Amino acid sequence: MAKVQVTNVMVLDNPSPFLNPFQFQITFESIENLDDDLEWKIIYVGSAESEDQDQVLDSVLVGPITAGQHMFVFQANAPNPELIPSADLLGVTVVLLTCSFRHKEFVRVGYYLNNEYLDPEMRENPPAAVNVQEIQRNILTSNPRVTRFKINWDEQPCKAAAGACGGNGNGNGCGMPVVVSDEQLLNGEDTR
Repeated sequence: MAKVQVTNVMVLDNPSPFLNPFQFQITFESIENLDDDLEWKIIYVGSAESEDQDQVLDSVLVGPITAGQHMFVFQANAPNPELIPSADLLGVTVVLLTCSFRHKEFVRVGYYLNNEYLDPEMRENPPAAVNVQEIQRNILTSNPRVTRFKINWDEQPCKAAAGACGGNGNGNGCGMPVVVSDEQLLNGEDTR
């Protein structure tokens, strides 16, 4: 059984200009005190063609965690547009919110987002060079994809490099199999 459950994620300042920071209000519940921090990350998928274009916008350690409900606002700067292929600056992509305990990811919340010019004329006749100053980002909050990974909450962190202690190559480390759960909606309502 997972010791931490994400109960709500609210996307703040949405829609907003492309260069504005991302802001998520995260509510989670812990069934017991945890002796290590939770690591939260915001990842922007720069291109569907390659993970090499993904940008970790920020990561933050939250802890110590006591039993009960917790809430915080996680803010991260916008992605660097110079690291995104120009063909992928406009259109649909994904932003991911992940959480790990002892370097093992146990939940991932993914949102589709659409980047488009706010000006209808620019949408119809886009300039040859993409102008990020004129792009609006709209995170589609109505249908996030929530994936849960089964981890051993009581296992101590690996002392060896990632994967060197029997990891199965899935990024979970320490050989724990990944179990994908059902989808749930996190659209401002309690999902339990």
